[in-house]
Amino acid sequence: MARASIVSEVEVELTPEEVKLAKQLLGREPTPVEIGMIDVMWSEHCSYKSSKSVLKMLPTTGKRVLIGPGQDAGAVDVGNGYAIVFKIESHNHPSAIDPYNGAGTGIGGIIRDVLCMGARPIALLDALRFGPLSSPHSRWLFRYVVKGIADYGNRVGIPTLAGEVQFDESFEINCLVNVCCVGIAKRNGLVPSRMERPGDVLVLVGGSTGRDGIHGVTFASRTLSIRSEEDRPAVQIGDPFLKKIVIEATLEAIKTGYIHGLKDLGGGGLACASSEMAAWGGTGVEIWLERIHTREEGMDPFELVLSESQERMLFVVDPAGLDEVTRVFEKYDLAYAIVGKVTDTGKLVVRYRGEVVAELDPRILAEAPITRRKARKPRYLKGLLDVRKPPVPRNLDEVLVKLLASPNIASKEWVYRQYDHEVGVRTVLKPGDADAAVLRLLEVPNKAIAIKVDANSRHAYLDPYHGHAGAVAEAAQNVVAVGAEPIAMVNGCNFGNPEKPEVFWQFREAVRGMADMCRALGIPCVGGNVSFYNEDERTRKAVKPTTMVVMLGLIEDLSWITTMALKSAGDEIMAVGETKAELGGSEYYHEIYGIKGGEPPKVSPADIKKTLEFVLETIRSRLITAAHDCSKGGLAVALALMAIKGGVGLEADLAKAPRSGRVRLDELMFSESYGRFVITCRSGGSGKLIRLARKHGVPIARLGEVGGDRIVLCYKSKQLAAPLVSEAVEVWSKPIERWMEG
Repeated sequence: MARASIVSEVEVELTPEEVKLAKQLLGREPTPVEIGMIDVMWSEHCSYKSSKSVLKMLPTTGKRVLIGPGQDAGAVDVGNGYAIVFKIESHNHPSAIDPYNGAGTGIGGIIRDVLCMGARPIALLDALRFGPLSSPHSRWLFRYVVKGIADYGNRVGIPTLAGEVQFDESFEINCLVNVCCVGIAKRNGLVPSRMERPGDVLVLVGGSTGRDGIHGVTFASRTLSIRSEEDRPAVQIGDPFLKKIVIEATLEAIKTGYIHGLKDLGGGGLACASSEMAAWGGTGVEIWLERIHTREEGMDPFELVLSESQERMLFVVDPAGLDEVTRVFEKYDLAYAIVGKVTDTGKLVVRYRGEVVAELDPRILAEAPITRRKARKPRYLKGLLDVRKPPVPRNLDEVLVKLLASPNIASKEWVYRQYDHEVGVRTVLKPGDADAAVLRLLEVPNKAIAIKVDANSRHAYLDPYHGHAGAVAEAAQNVVAVGAEPIAMVNGCNFGNPEKPEVFWQFREAVRGMADMCRALGIPCVGGNVSFYNEDERTRKAVKPTTMVVMLGLIEDLSWITTMALKSAGDEIMAVGETKAELGGSEYYHEIYGIKGGEPPKVSPADIKKTLEFVLETIRSRLITAAHDCSKGGLAVALALMAIKGGVGLEADLAKAPRSGRVRLDELMFSESYGRFVITCRSGGSGKLIRLARKHGVPIARLGEVGGDRIVLCYKSKQLAAPLVSEAVEVWSKPIERWMEG
């Protein structure tokens, strides 16, 4: 990690080589404002200088893609003249220091990313990682991150519909807080993040500018240390009530037809918004800092340009419609100021009270130099992968119950009951109802979208390639399980220090795995985020490589919507996909034996594609009554969760489950192999499913039937586990609540 140095009397995080290059590009010594802008825009957080070359592996185009990576959010066509706009961002470092405000402003920022594309935000998701709940520090972070997300989302009136929470020792200091926003817009109403027409005026709208958030992006581009508490002022303070007004005013202003460009002021503040819009539009821009409305006295040009104060939007307005646009802002009693204009000079000129404080080509800021990193396979893998298998437990019933009580498998109701997940009247399937959330598209008759976020940090730690390919597969499985066709994804990548070759190898392998799976499934990646330096200097512990994959699915007929709950006694239970002897990184190994290694699951993209197509056809043909993918905890846990959700028992013979190679009892029950589902059908319907599966080349078997008050799992004539459904409900529903409220 580069040490801070002084340039033009400004402390910067630039390397000596970067300082030299900046001076060469300018052809002179930079002014304090210029070097501050370069420092911010060349930070890892803004520039993606370490990751950009690797991210090119991801497929980003497709028949539905309207806007891919590069703008504030991606957009995909859902028919009938409408688009879904969505994006994921991290707010890890701020949340580790100030969990309430860090998480809340993460929500605020991601809402603005979707809003500035011209879309109405309609849903939020959160993907979280914390240390073990036995740690008071982890519980503090967990409590206030969730509260920050809840308070902001609930107050702004956008439902938080889906998410994911995992607990692992590697996140004890560096929690991960990734948030996603989903919006809807008319195709012809999408707004570019560009300045393309000289003469247009710039209008800064919304919250006042203060000193909070300055250097937020450089803070996010270094590891946490004992001095990180000093960076608390870099954490912004959000105002969800103001955000609600900004949303309505922005959407109304866009309808005037006079908005030629729009960008939110997030990381990098005005420096980022002005330089990127000008560079992408091939124009110049002039900024007048003294016109900015501030809430603190005596702010200097450096602070005005780099402030990351929340709830601010930069509009590029046709001067012919300026009065009409500003009347909208006045109607909503929003503060606004005309702070600049688009020029044809190709220069970004910043003035303060008539004095030029910065003048440079905006491409110097927006097109940071790429940093080539070394990659080396970590030595830790050899020892971790080669683990002697423990004995099969004598009491598998006890093991199943213990896994249901594991925080990574147990109910997350303590989290989502704090969220308003029904505001907006779009919610069809709420958190916990099914494998993915489902939102009705009010603008399009009889259509809905499914949305889910997935990642498996332990699998990815042992095999970044297969673990991340598996995250794409699992996210796709989850939206398919509710009746949706996966149509696009975004990803939030979270890794340690990229300057370490072992970390950069993890990242490169992760992206390669996601890219290969996306291509195999025909799913484009339309955006995302990379968060590096998620480690702390004191322990030198980095987070396990974790990419949150947000999958968007489209449901063309509301009658296809399917849930995971068992429905009726007598329904037949079918296992789809092969179970393999792959317990590495499993909840079973971690919770029962404390084993952190072993061979993790490997993906077979071709097999997963066939399985997804088969399950989707069974749903669209109305052949099945319930569907649930097998993931954490394996086949035994999947069956138990379906019984818990349905409030009814089952009897299943696991000896009939499709498998590959020699598979022990515990592997059959708890392996987390990818590409598997449990589905149910009405009595007598299994024959048709088996014939359809044969047509698709998909392994399938009838395991048993729904009924009774116990979850009876057998292997031929041997009973493996038979907990009461009521007992399973009790042990599964309370663990997180007991930790947090006890």
